[in-house]
Amino acid sequence: MRNRERPQEGSSEVMNQDRCQRPSALVAAAALAATIGLGVALSQTLPAAATTPAPLKGATAADSHAACRFDTVQDRLEYPLTRVARHFESDRAIKIVAIGSSSTAGAGASSPDASYPSRLEADLTKHFHWQDTTVLNRGVNGEEAPDMLARFDDSVIAERPDLVIWQTGTNLVLRDHPLDPKATVLHEGLARLKAIHADVILVDLQYAPKVLAKPETEGMLAQIAAIAKEQSVDLFHRFALMKHWYQADHMPFDAFVAPDGLHMNDWSYDCFAQRLGSAIEEAATRPTATAGVHRSLH
Repeated sequence: MRNRERPQEGSSEVMNQDRCQRPSALVAAAALAATIGLGVALSQTLPAAATTPAPLKGATAADSHAACRFDTVQDRLEYPLTRVARHFESDRAIKIVAIGSSSTAGAGASSPDASYPSRLEADLTKHFHWQDTTVLNRGVNGEEAPDMLARFDDSVIAERPDLVIWQTGTNLVLRDHPLDPKATVLHEGLARLKAIHADVILVDLQYAPKVLAKPETEGMLAQIAAIAKEQSVDLFHRFALMKHWYQADHMPFDAFVAPDGLHMNDWSYDCFAQRLGSAIEEAATRPTATAGVHRSLH
């Protein structure tokens, strides 16, 4: 891991890193069953190789995890990352700044290295293994969009980033602040990022109990999506991704949400980073002819 600013510790309530693997005993049992002619019967009780069993109600993160599956349609960014693509083609170093609040800083993770920016750097290093890729974590616990905008000059623009990932919206919703119908801060922030010719990806809210309990959640999601489309910048739908874990993969909240009912945990930060990393790779290597194809995320 390269030297970079370390994110602040997020929350005192953290979950241990869960990377559940199929027990070796089960593999051995399968092999034994095959040798004695019971493979067919055993196959009826084992899940498919690409999946894990749906967790029982009340299961914890230590009990089961759905695989971190990839969905090229759901994860696809609408617009190509042209600046990253130019650096990619010329073998130049790629610098990414991740700015946001506590879920960028890494609250809920067991260590700074388990935050999503750290995991994203590791993932992109695998994708672009011949290229120097750095992800700077500029998340600060508790901030709202105006706080982030106030430090754009020092935290973002001064770094001369090729790509800025801007996570915002959650704290305004949690504090029951009314939405600004003109979204003045988001518009101003995007204008400043476009002025330095950086690629931009917005990241929306997390799908977590404390967020779902707030009446402005849907309005904030709709506003972020509308501004991304209006300003022709990419949006990674974190809310839809986490909702899929809960509703389609049948994961209990405590498998991907920290005990505080709000922040992500080691597994979800890592899976989110993998999905985002794959989306960045695709958008940076996409043939120009397909750049305008729109994706469906719901």
